[in-house]
Amino acid sequence: MNLLNYPRLDPYHLTDEKVLIVKPTDVTDPQYYHKVVDCQWACPAHTNVPEYIRLIAQGRFTESYMLNRESNVFPGILGRTCDRPCEPACRRVRVEDEPVAICRLKRVASDLKGDVSDLLPKASQDKNGKRVALIGAGPASLTVANDLMQLGYECVLYEKMDRPGGLMRVNIPAFRLPVDVLNEEIDVILNMGVEVHYNHPVESLRDFLDQENFDAVFIGTGAPKGKELNIPGRDEADANIHIGIEWLESVHFGHVDSIGERVLVIGVGNTAMDCCRTSKRIGGLDVKVMARKSRPYFKASAWELEDAEEEVVEIVENYAPSRFILQDGILVGMEFDVVEWHPDDTGRLVATKLDVATIPCDDVILAIGQDNAFPWIERDIGIEFGEWDMPVVDRTTFQTTREGVFVGGDAAWGPENIIWAVEHGHQAAISIHNYCQDLPLTERLPYGMNLVSQKVALHSWSYGSDYNPVSRSKMTHVDLVERFKALEIEVELGFDPEQTAAEVERCLNCDIQTHFIPNLCIECDACIDVCPVYCLTITHDGAEEDLRTRLTAPADNLDQDIYVSEALPQTARVMVKDEDLCIHCGLCAERCPTAAWDMRKFDLLIPYAGRPIWNKTLEPV
Repeated sequence: MNLLNYPRLDPYHLTDEKVLIVKPTDVTDPQYYHKVVDCQWACPAHTNVPEYIRLIAQGRFTESYMLNRESNVFPGILGRTCDRPCEPACRRVRVEDEPVAICRLKRVASDLKGDVSDLLPKASQDKNGKRVALIGAGPASLTVANDLMQLGYECVLYEKMDRPGGLMRVNIPAFRLPVDVLNEEIDVILNMGVEVHYNHPVESLRDFLDQENFDAVFIGTGAPKGKELNIPGRDEADANIHIGIEWLESVHFGHVDSIGERVLVIGVGNTAMDCCRTSKRIGGLDVKVMARKSRPYFKASAWELEDAEEEVVEIVENYAPSRFILQDGILVGMEFDVVEWHPDDTGRLVATKLDVATIPCDDVILAIGQDNAFPWIERDIGIEFGEWDMPVVDRTTFQTTREGVFVGGDAAWGPENIIWAVEHGHQAAISIHNYCQDLPLTERLPYGMNLVSQKVALHSWSYGSDYNPVSRSKMTHVDLVERFKALEIEVELGFDPEQTAAEVERCLNCDIQTHFIPNLCIECDACIDVCPVYCLTITHDGAEEDLRTRLTAPADNLDQDIYVSEALPQTARVMVKDEDLCIHCGLCAERCPTAAWDMRKFDLLIPYAGRPIWNKTLEPV
């Protein structure tokens, strides 16, 4: 909290005294308005969500796709598979239950784009003589290549499998992510001239570093080891017990094409959802997902659960596995403790056993988490290992304790979604570029912004601000019978034109910011009177804790800033705006007789490796 001891004339008491006040909000800082665009703020890669939705609304699908690609690199892939951290943050949730379908609109842009070949990034023809090794061909490594190839680097990729993509290829089933979509977006990067070595696992990092002449090395090998469940009967029933991520990989490569009729999936994350739905397509008739806790504690996304249940997968809550049951050496079932969870004195959840239950099965798939595995990284080559036997990696620079060796994606801190791997790749690329150019790794270029008025006439704006009460569009799926005929049949059909048109109108244009010019304000209160959500207040200044309680509507959400103006010319009071409540309707700017309020479109300008985006600080109006 930024507070000042500041002498101020109190207009009501006419006494000159020192009061603890909030420092006026610095709207020249890009991070201030960025944080107000909740969807973009929540996205790890900071994709410009409102703008790409606006471009879709205008029918400019190609431009929308390319705007997406600037930050997230894989719009078509992520439009189908992203974990959607942007959607819970959507301001639409504050006026109704469902957020804008941000992720699925990304897919719309991808599906309807035109020829983008001339718009895609190209490798620089001016080579800088630096060689970078990328170990693992997952999204993090591919993003590093995407950024560095444009700067003249030679990128050399080593992949243990015979094709690129990592876990997003072998662990995300084709009925969620079609192979042609995956190949198209990966090939854009590889075709920039990346040197690729398939079927080439790195089995000793020491030997690799000694034998190969690279200026930097990036490790993006993911979290390839599924967790085990060591309970009685595990070893004896091994033939019918499968590790989730390994099993999905075997299905992908065609090594497994069937499973027993009765399948239990242990775990309730997104991998478990992929496992149970895949089981339904290769022979599983009675498929159950067994969860140790109740639904509020599930790791799987809500939409993943819905899709599984639509395919008649039963999700059983509060069943803790206790042993595998065998008969004549063959797996026939599992025994579970039926439990109830409650907090102990410290607030930690503990289980109370209520009963024992036995559930018959032919096969069990373990999807209880993933671990990193680094048997190929020697412990005496300068790379320190810490908690969970993970390399110690700097969270800003992504460098290990050995100079020139960087780690990102799931390999850095454990399993996350693809969008996190992409952002790791962007940041690691900045560090690798700095390292190769003898610049400090911590020297990160600043973010910038554009802030442009949307006024086009006296009573006209360049954007639509009307609130659309329509409910969130429901994704159309392939018929339940039809989708099981082949693993490659994509279940989601995407939005049709009518759904798209309705969904884009649900966006509240959070990037169209209310911009206040204090010296123009005459304190007429017109903006306060017209505000539909009571987010504006003119009051005397004070400590933030006190100020938040004195607003027209108390600002209870401490995670979102309040805007505080400089002292107003008439009374030395301040204009305060609760950014948490504002719906960016523009009525304050429409009503203001002096144009003290304006609606300005905010663009966050993101620097990438070797690519600064601005040269000066935006001066205040």
